[in-house]
Amino acid sequence: MLLWSLLVIFAPVDGKSDWLTLVAPSAVFEGDRIDLTCQKKNDWWKVKRVSYYKDGEELQFSSELSNCSIQRAVLSDSGTYHCAVSPVWPIFPFQKEKTSRSVRIEVQELFPRPVLTVSPFRAIEGNPVTLTCETKLSPQRSDAQLRFCFFRDGRALGSGWSSSPELRVPAMWSGDSGSYWCEAETVTPSVRKQSLQSQIHVRRVPVSNVSLEMRAPRGQVIEGRNLVLLCSVTEGTGNITFSWHREATGTSVGKKTQRSLSGELEVPAVQERDAGRYYCRADNGHGPIQSKVLSILVRIPASRPILSITAPRAQAVEGDVVELRCEAQRGSPPLLYRFYHEDVPLGNSSAPSGGGASFNLSLTAEHSGNYSCEADNGLGAQRSEVVPLSLSGTSSYREEHVTDRALGLLGVPACVGAALLFYCRFHKTPDFHTNHHDASPCLPPTRLPEASAMGGQQFQT
Repeated sequence: MLLWSLLVIFAPVDGKSDWLTLVAPSAVFEGDRIDLTCQKKNDWWKVKRVSYYKDGEELQFSSELSNCSIQRAVLSDSGTYHCAVSPVWPIFPFQKEKTSRSVRIEVQELFPRPVLTVSPFRAIEGNPVTLTCETKLSPQRSDAQLRFCFFRDGRALGSGWSSSPELRVPAMWSGDSGSYWCEAETVTPSVRKQSLQSQIHVRRVPVSNVSLEMRAPRGQVIEGRNLVLLCSVTEGTGNITFSWHREATGTSVGKKTQRSLSGELEVPAVQERDAGRYYCRADNGHGPIQSKVLSILVRIPASRPILSITAPRAQAVEGDVVELRCEAQRGSPPLLYRFYHEDVPLGNSSAPSGGGASFNLSLTAEHSGNYSCEADNGLGAQRSEVVPLSLSGTSSYREEHVTDRALGLLGVPACVGAALLFYCRFHKTPDFHTNHHDASPCLPPTRLPEASAMGGQQFQT
């Protein structure tokens, strides 16, 4: 009778007893640790088995009263929890297990799943794009620190994780098209969430308004100097291929591919053969666009001229008119020639169509000396070598000089005759009449004069 009375006193009706209490946290956020503790009210009975349940499913069991811990809570850990104990009753071995009252645990969201936004919505090649990872901490956990990271096709962008929810891309290109997403996480507690993936297609802009221009010193293309042909477009994105062509043959003289709205072709030392008509093309994958034709005129600096002096006779004299001719073998017209005597300017002459030019000079006594000339077509003057000119005197002086020489030549026979007469006078025969045959051969026979009509006498000389 006593045993039956004890069974009635200690046996609960529904198995749930205030003898067991499940201790659990009142507020739980994602990432928090959840510690569940099953406590018995009295210590006079022993525990054979302790089990923890969530929504009726056993989570953990042990042979002693120990805690059940969830290291990092997630939203799916929300549910109804209770614990159950199987006691050891030496007197009543058939006693049922004791069950605690249920405790509802709601795991709250620390921050919502981030959303990736793209601005501008349509990405155009070459333009900047801003990516934003949008989310917000719960007001109850506003002291937690968030950091963000952006990804494209599985690869982190920029410098990786950052406290800024924005990533600015200075310029998007067609190769940047792909699948983008972002991730947000808190360091303590460690909670990481990923946004949905967004497909970004970077649109390429075709090239348009292709133009060709030249850049040269002082705006002139001069032989031997640098020339730059600039091919440019007003619109066009991505890598643009620029090519330069001669109109006469259509052959390419240069080609460049670069991410720029213009390309330069440099000719380091222009030659005369480089003159002609040129055009350029630009292509970024939508088909080549051609510029208008540009004519290139190569100007040639004047070469060192040659000076020649032409006189009317072999030896120029005062009063003569001589021709000074200056000619440069190469040089773009018009050419201006300057003439110098001992580096003193005499005058100038022009050659509008090229070639040489002449300068006539009437000689005076002061015109002996060195002569030179200069050729200039605005690209740098060139001086000739020095040509000397010597004078012999005036024209009247020359005539007097010739007369003196002639007289001098006639004086030679006269001197010879005088010498012979002197010789014969001192070697004359004493009796000319008695010995006619011995007469001096130096004298011609003497002719006797006839009798004078007045005197009527004859005499002999």
